[in-house]
Amino acid sequence: MLKTRILQILAQSKIDPINIRLWIVSLGVGVAIATGCTSEEAPETPPLPQVEIITVTEQTVPDEPEFIGRTEAFRPVEIRSQVSGIIKKIYFTEGRNVNEDDKLYLIDPTPFNAVYQATKANVAQQQARLVQVKQNLARVKPLLEEQAVSQKDVDDAVADVLSAEAALDAAKNDMVKAKFDLDNTVITSPVKGRIGRSNFYEGQLISAQTTLLNTIDQLDPMYVSINVPESYILRRRKELAEKKVERPDLYQLKGVMTFADGSVYPEEGTLDFAAVQIRAETGTLQGRFTFPNRTGNYYPGQSDFLPGQFVSIRLKGYMRPHAILIPQRAIQHGAKGSFVYVVDNENTIELRPVSASMWYNKDWLIESGVEPGERIVVAGFHRVQPGMQVDVISTMVDDEKDHPVTQDVP
Repeated sequence: MLKTRILQILAQSKIDPINIRLWIVSLGVGVAIATGCTSEEAPETPPLPQVEIITVTEQTVPDEPEFIGRTEAFRPVEIRSQVSGIIKKIYFTEGRNVNEDDKLYLIDPTPFNAVYQATKANVAQQQARLVQVKQNLARVKPLLEEQAVSQKDVDDAVADVLSAEAALDAAKNDMVKAKFDLDNTVITSPVKGRIGRSNFYEGQLISAQTTLLNTIDQLDPMYVSINVPESYILRRRKELAEKKVERPDLYQLKGVMTFADGSVYPEEGTLDFAAVQIRAETGTLQGRFTFPNRTGNYYPGQSDFLPGQFVSIRLKGYMRPHAILIPQRAIQHGAKGSFVYVVDNENTIELRPVSASMWYNKDWLIESGVEPGERIVVAGFHRVQPGMQVDVISTMVDDEKDHPVTQDVP
């Protein structure tokens, strides 16, 4: 429309057509240039990189290291005979539960009974002799006053009494020993527990006190022994001295047992023994927990756990009152070690080296490098550099700190 109107005006003015075309071309270029100049806009400033942060806080958390342990019977009792002889009878069934004072083995009592009867007869004989010499002494004492016997006769009578008394005592001791041997031909269980496989059977000769006949394991309660590395003991001692860690009395510490299949034993154990010497060959200190095991008295095959199993023990009782925890994803690793990105009050990024010692579920325990109240970047690392301003778009909150499980940094 505009072009047509311009041509009409120029035609009416009787201007040379060639000049009209040149004038139109110039006008179009000018309009285009003017239009292009007015359409250009100033370049825009790029947006600030967006990051997610958390605010560092102090909290009290449990410090619960884990150690490898091995289960042990509360009382592994060895069954040995007090006398030598031939096994005549076995009363128990192997691998079953036995009660205290249950009969286990019978050693052929015949020779022991014969010895016992002989000692009884000897005691009776010595008692009769004692009566005789006492009566003799009673007769000669009055005769000494009448000078009917000599002093030597009286002294001999007194000596005979003393000798008879000594012989009677010896005979009684022999009878006690013979009775002891006879009674010990029946071997009974000293504890309530589960008996193992017998090492000897009927007709076999056993030696007194040296031959191991069997073992009985008392399974309720049960022991679990752990070996604590020396490095852990030294670090823990330092943390207690610096008030970084608190704990109750040593023998109030509890243990939570986890089996090889990942199942957790429902009963907690109590530390009841800690060795006083570090084993030089392993560099560890032995500790021992006592766990209740009511199923240890059940029929074989129904026990919750048995001696010799490998388990893990999570130690309960230590607390960290001023712990700083940050998510594992906030920790970056470089040539000089671990670091985090800190956002200051002006939303500027700062690279901060940190020292992380162990983790709690998804969080790191920070020993040094950050303070409560500081803001740590947890997402958006690839878009930031130290000294760069950022746009904080959200604050992440970790809800998995209620029941932390600690583990040393590998």
